[in-house]
Amino acid sequence: HSSCVLPPVLHCALIPGSLSFFNLISLSLCPSTVQSQNLISDNISVVEGETATISCRVKNNDDSVIQLLNPNRQTIYFKDVRPLKDARFQLVNFSDNELRVSLSNVSLSDEGRYVCQLYTDPPQEAYADISVLIPPGNPIIESREDIVREGNETEITCTSMGSKPAATIRWMKGDKELQGKSKVEATYDRMFTVTSWLRFTVTKEDDGVPVVCIVDHPAVKDFQAQKYLEVQYKPEVTIKVGFPQGLIREGENLELTCQAKGKPQPHQVNWVRVDDDVPSHAVITGSDLFIENLNKSYNGTYRCVASNSVGETYADYILYVRDSQAGPEAQRLDHAVIGGVVAVVVFAMLCLLIVLGRYFARHKGTYFTHEAKGADDAADADTAIINAEGGHNNSDEKKEYYI
Repeated sequence: HSSCVLPPVLHCALIPGSLSFFNLISLSLCPSTVQSQNLISDNISVVEGETATISCRVKNNDDSVIQLLNPNRQTIYFKDVRPLKDARFQLVNFSDNELRVSLSNVSLSDEGRYVCQLYTDPPQEAYADISVLIPPGNPIIESREDIVREGNETEITCTSMGSKPAATIRWMKGDKELQGKSKVEATYDRMFTVTSWLRFTVTKEDDGVPVVCIVDHPAVKDFQAQKYLEVQYKPEVTIKVGFPQGLIREGENLELTCQAKGKPQPHQVNWVRVDDDVPSHAVITGSDLFIENLNKSYNGTYRCVASNSVGETYADYILYVRDSQAGPEAQRLDHAVIGGVVAVVVFAMLCLLIVLGRYFARHKGTYFTHEAKGADDAADADTAIINAEGGHNNSDEKKEYYI
C-alpha cells in the first residue's frame, strides 16, 4: 500500500484476530519510518506499583491513523481499539490529535521504549521511554561501638538496599553536614545496594547529638535513619565561692564548693593545697571546703581534683587574706589621714612662700660698694676721699636689687 495505511478490511479482520498477524502486516506494509516533530510524546518516570500515562500527540493530522506499540513492537492501541489482552492498559483519550493510554500497577518488566506511530507516507514515529523507579528499603544504620570516649575515632555505617536507580547517601551530625564514603553494588535483578561509611573524631560536645543518614532517591522523600552518639569524657571542674564575696580579710570564714560534671559521673572529688597541707581545722564535706577564722598563713592555692573512668581534671582557687583593719571603715580612715597630710603639706608650702616673700621684701634697698670703703672711719669728708681704695673720688651710690 503506497500510503502505508492498512486497508479497512484488514482493520475489521484484526480486531478479533491474532496480534501476531497484525504486527506482521503492519511491519511489512511499513518497513521504513521517520521521526517527525509533528508527532510528539514524552518520557515517563513512574514508581513501581503506580500508574503511568502515555500520550501520543499530533500537531497537524490529515486523518491518518495513530497507534501505540509496546517495547516488543506489539500494538497496544490501534486508534481506540486495544488488540493487546492486557487489562492494565486503558484508553484515557482518543481524538484526531491525541491517543492517551494509562498503564496501571507498573512493574519493572514494563520498562522500555514505547512507540507512537502515525500512518503517513512515510510513517512517523515518536518514542516514550518508561523508567520504573523502585524505592529503597528502610536504611540500616550501625556503629562500630555503642559508647565512644572523647578524642577517639568512631565509624558509622548506613546501608540502602534494593533500589532503582542507585540511591545517594548524605550524613548530618546535628545541623552540620559531614562527608562520608560510599560504594554502589548492582544485584542480579537490576537493583542497587549502596553502603556509606562515616568516620570522625568525637568530642564531649557530641554526646547526645544525633547522626543522621539521609537517603536521596527520586521515588522517596525524607528517607532517613539516625543514631544518637554516647560519648564518655573527663570531668569538667569549677569552683564556686559560697562566702565571703569580694576581698577576704583576716578573721573571716571561707566556703568553697567543687562542681564536677562528667560522663560517667565523677566517682571521687578531693581537696588539696598546692605545695602545702590543708589547714588542720579545715572541714571537708564531700565537695565542700570550709575554713574559719582566716589568717595570712592560709594563703595559697587550693585545688579541687575530680576523676572518673576516663580521666582526671582539676580546678584551682587562689586564697589571699588581707589585714583585718583594711576594711571599708579603715579605708575611709586611711582616706581621711591622707587628706589631712595633703592639707598640712599645702599649708606648710603656703607659709614658706609667705616667709620668703617677707624676707625678700626686707632686703630690698641700697648699699655702698667697696669703692667707699674706709669712709666710716674718716674724720671729715676730705679724709674719707683720701682713704678710699683706689684713690677714686667717686662717691656715687650704687644700687642693686634682688629680682
